[in-house]
Amino acid sequence: MSNVSLQNSLLMSLYLLTELLLISIVATTAMTWFSYAMSKSFRELYKEPVLLAYAIDKLKIDLSAQSKITGGWLLHYIIGFLFVIGYQIIWVKNILPVSPLSALLLGAISGVIGIFSWIIIFRMTHHQPPIDFKGYYIQLFFAHIIFAVVATALYSFTITVFKLTVAYVII
Repeated sequence: MSNVSLQNSLLMSLYLLTELLLISIVATTAMTWFSYAMSKSFRELYKEPVLLAYAIDKLKIDLSAQSKITGGWLLHYIIGFLFVIGYQIIWVKNILPVSPLSALLLGAISGVIGIFSWIIIFRMTHHQPPIDFKGYYIQLFFAHIIFAVVATALYSFTITVFKLTVAYVII
């Protein structure tokens, strides 16, 4: 492999990593805003980063209270990044097209995965927060649909910008 093609490959990898990271940050933030709005609206604790911090606390890991809160937020965004990587693999392998319908399908699948993951987290940590679990799982399902719709829209936008840049910008 020549130096130019190695440099191009590294640049493309860096571009893809940056693209997926930014998409996951925006999509996770949109999902989180929705969860916080539902939490406030229903006066329930539907805040995933807070619940993750509580789960970390229940694991008896020796961390400060602030570190557990930071860990909850960090874990929430890392999980969002992993979902976006999964979506990208699905799109690149043409398992599903990048479309509004597939965004809804990915959101529904992600919502089911999220619900089962929280059931496991609550059981593993023996954490039974005083929340309406049915309400939490319903809002979590819709939060994941928002996540997938935002991720799909941004992915589609960045692909379009990239194609236009390659077609019309000479470096």
